[in-house]
Amino acid sequence: MAQVSLNNVSKCFPGNVWAIRDINLGIENREFVVFVGPSGCGKSTTLRIIAGLEDASSGKVYIGNQLVNDVPPKDRNIAMVFQNYALYPHMSAYENMAFGLKLRKYPKSEIDHRVKDAAMILGIEQLLHRKPRELSGGQRQRVAVGRAIVRKPLVFLFDEPLSNLDAKMRVQMRTEIKKLHIRLQTTMIYVTHDQTEAMTMGDKIVVMKDGEIQQIADPITLYDRPVNKFVAGFIGTPPMNFVRGTIIRKEGKFYFSEGRFQVKIIDSMTNAAAAYLDKEVIFGIRPEDIYDKLFVSEAPVENTIKATCEVIEPMGSEAYLYLNTGKNPLIAKVGGHNRPAINSEMDLVLDMSKIHLFDKDTDKTII
Repeated sequence: MAQVSLNNVSKCFPGNVWAIRDINLGIENREFVVFVGPSGCGKSTTLRIIAGLEDASSGKVYIGNQLVNDVPPKDRNIAMVFQNYALYPHMSAYENMAFGLKLRKYPKSEIDHRVKDAAMILGIEQLLHRKPRELSGGQRQRVAVGRAIVRKPLVFLFDEPLSNLDAKMRVQMRTEIKKLHIRLQTTMIYVTHDQTEAMTMGDKIVVMKDGEIQQIADPITLYDRPVNKFVAGFIGTPPMNFVRGTIIRKEGKFYFSEGRFQVKIIDSMTNAAAAYLDKEVIFGIRPEDIYDKLFVSEAPVENTIKATCEVIEPMGSEAYLYLNTGKNPLIAKVGGHNRPAINSEMDLVLDMSKIHLFDKDTDKTII
């Protein structure tokens, strides 16, 4: 079994620089877990501690049922794929993939079988004789992954493996890695700063900021029920819109109000909103939950606001509208053929069943 557990793991570098603080995390056997967050959040440091390339300042790391804090990387039964591929330039693809097995004194026949089997899985059988300089970035990455596969480790670790590839190749390779996980049925831990990679690849996503875990959940839960403003803004493209304003009550109904921006809170959310009556909060709504009133039948007046469309980004099947509501800019995601004219006045309908409210002091989710 290849569970990975981190119990109160922290890492402090010289100068009292804390990379991670009190990380508690359980990764189940055969899970594909993605660490995601901005640069400097501690995700790569956490991965390197699991690999044994960094020592934890405190806490315990388990792989399976074994405490591995004092176990060297070569004895942890893990394989790591690096951002820069880390291939030996003077060796062929075959020799790169076979090198680790040769060091472990595997029989030549076993090495040959494992290398060719991994090459078949990755579709690089015709490239085994080539040196790294004769391979494209995507092909080098496949060789690096193949070098990990041949070891048949308990856990695969990926440290931003696709960041050096072009956009089209990144999409292709993330699909290939996901297929690989399904085929090998092995525990995989993947680090990225790209939330699109995280959402499309992970069974479970660990969102990190400033060395701490913000939320651990599956992709849909992260998207629909973020625990705080940071997670809400980090997950999703374009990011969630945020507007600072006040909860007010008129004629027994609750509204979020900020100048020209005033919308009614739906009945199922009034209890939570009531606790913040006459208090400042942060209102959040995703771009796809904002609609042009022209394309919405029977739109409630209390969910409608006015805006000016200042910029349009056509994306093919959809378009991003950059809107001015007076004080607060908004982004809306609409159908590619439903674009308004630049500088046109629009009536926008907000889907109030999809909104979020956040405490302005703690950034924690209210609704």
